[in-house]
Amino acid sequence: MGDVLSLKLHRKRKARAEKEAAAEQNRADFGRSREEKALTEARNEKAVKDLDAHKREE
Repeated sequence: MGDVLSLKLHRKRKARAEKEAAAEQNRADFGRSREEKALTEARNEKAVKDLDAHKREE
């Protein structure tokens, strides 16, 4: 016969895991310094500018 499982404990563990996953995502999104954000923005702008430079006008 199987072991007794506490549903209350299972729900709490699941909630903790979900909160940790959300925290990990927030750290990835908002955990960058101002310089890192500026560098990323500059790289994105340069990529768009370089791509636009290769467009042909009809």
